[in-house]
Amino acid sequence: MEETTNGLALGTFGLFNESYPPIMDGVAVAVRNYAYWLHEAGYDTCVVTPRAPGCDDGDPFPVYRYPSIPLTMRKPYRLGLPELDPALRSLCQRTRFALVHAHSPFSAGLLAARVAREQGVPLVATFHSKYRDDFERATHSRRMADLMLKEVIWYYEKADEVWVPQQAVAETLREYGFKGPVEVVDNGNDMASDEPLAPRKEAARLALGRPPGERVLLFVGQHIWEKNPRLVVEALALLQGKPFHLYFVGTGYAADDLRRLVRDRGLDSQVTFAGQVTDREAMHRYYAAADLFLFPSLYDNAPLVVREAAALGVPSIMVAGSTAAGIVTDGINGFLVQDTPDSLSAKIFHLMLHPDEVRRAGEEARRTLARPWRSIVQGEVLDRYLSLIRRHQAAQGR
Repeated sequence: MEETTNGLALGTFGLFNESYPPIMDGVAVAVRNYAYWLHEAGYDTCVVTPRAPGCDDGDPFPVYRYPSIPLTMRKPYRLGLPELDPALRSLCQRTRFALVHAHSPFSAGLLAARVAREQGVPLVATFHSKYRDDFERATHSRRMADLMLKEVIWYYEKADEVWVPQQAVAETLREYGFKGPVEVVDNGNDMASDEPLAPRKEAARLALGRPPGERVLLFVGQHIWEKNPRLVVEALALLQGKPFHLYFVGTGYAADDLRRLVRDRGLDSQVTFAGQVTDREAMHRYYAAADLFLFPSLYDNAPLVVREAAALGVPSIMVAGSTAAGIVTDGINGFLVQDTPDSLSAKIFHLMLHPDEVRRAGEEARRTLARPWRSIVQGEVLDRYLSLIRRHQAAQGR
């Protein structure tokens, strides 16, 4: 139903993305928090996303699903097929959108662009991922990856505004050939709070059965080689027998091979594979129990997991020069290493012996990296949405 806010004729904010719970990644978490906090602010909001096994949408806002098939090389992701669902097309036509926001340029993004065009409303497109890496791995051809990347850039060129979650991501987009304006809109954090950390961390370690004096290490993310989990295992193999325990949280095409690598390096007793964790309270427990977050990914642009760890006072160790590490200052709110097992293992061992450095970096990470989603969505995001709608309606003489 159309409403008026500050003189603007408003309908529904539509958020379109390829992944959404129970498929969990940083973008899915971002989309859900956008929708939740916009809804809480009193704005009609919906999510449009592929159907997935086990989906049981109980959100306070509508989630519209369309048919999909599995992507066998990128489990648990799905290939969306919205064109096979005439009921969805009818639903989109009946819904009066005020603005659509695409968080991917693929099936959901193309559907968002069509809705924006048909209804004459603004299209916002956020660039999240290093698509070239995905394309090259899927096609085994750099030429084919370049052609696919041109289609991606063509998509972003059609958007009314292009957003990125941190400045370093804009540089990736420029490398791919995008020349238009780019807006930086930070990701938020649904684990941020002002509560004292010590009792929460103690309770979390107790719940996981971790003994005093043991350093708890954590990796959260897709189990794919592009995220560099091999470096984590090879580094920890150099520390075998030292008092640490690592939790791998997530799933992906490399999960079985990663388990074999851990077993081959004799680390079975010091590594736990927790699988995909969709319950946010359970995920909170893993972060709270950790001393250090290991995230040496060379693939990620703006990993939300680093900010989630920071919310619980856990500093990250990342690879110097990676796009993902752009928000970390070495020794201040996190730690940087070279992309070698020796460098990572030496840093972990040093920090095991100097817990005060870890504590100080964790406190600064919490202060600088852990902004609540509510603040970002009901402040910056909403202001940008309304400003774009105002300009768009003025240009149309409405």
